[in-house]
Amino acid sequence: MSAWPAEHGRPGRARQRREVRQYVGKRAFDVVIAAVLLVVLSPVMLLAYVAVRATSRGSGVFRQVRVGALQQPFVVLKFRTMAKDCSHEAHQAFVRQMMAGGDPRSRDGLFKLDNDPRVTRVGRLLRRTSIDELPQLVNVLRGDMSLVGPRPALPWEVELFPVSASSRFLVRPGLTGLWQISGRNRLTMVDGLRLDVEYVAKCALRTDLLILLFTPLTLLRGGAR
Repeated sequence: MSAWPAEHGRPGRARQRREVRQYVGKRAFDVVIAAVLLVVLSPVMLLAYVAVRATSRGSGVFRQVRVGALQQPFVVLKFRTMAKDCSHEAHQAFVRQMMAGGDPRSRDGLFKLDNDPRVTRVGRLLRRTSIDELPQLVNVLRGDMSLVGPRPALPWEVELFPVSASSRFLVRPGLTGLWQISGRNRLTMVDGLRLDVEYVAKCALRTDLLILLFTPLTLLRGGAR
């Protein structure tokens, strides 16, 4: 006979069932919406691919290892927005300084992401409209990502994250999220991590729907980049 009263076990089982329903519902929602968006946006994606190939050397689609749920690596897909074989050292220095508590954006002479010299002219347009991220709909169908979730981080970025941000890896990274609709070009990495953790704490289909609703509005205002 169990030492615990029966009623003590019920809330735990009920919570588990609720979490399973939420997981299945979110995954089904992701697959259906991602499939529809891929069909509807395929002409835009084709034009973007052709524009990238026609205006700069290299492949049209960029592949990069990111860290997903439970800190498992996966290959993210994006339209290439940077010149081929460009250096990433300046960007890494920018992020490391920001994570260390500094604000490199406020100092003259340091690398500024807003004027990233690695980005091509077509790439700048794709980034401003977030069209460069549309191939990630394939990542959503594969199960690597969700439509809504924390930003998919680079492996070297994860090494800089504080322990307080570990909960962001309990869910799949997202194509959009709280960070994106809050104006990611105006936020520090620390601010973004805080929003990722906040999203995980409030994760629900209703929250995802609200974020998806605000994402195009944010893009129209030019606040996502």
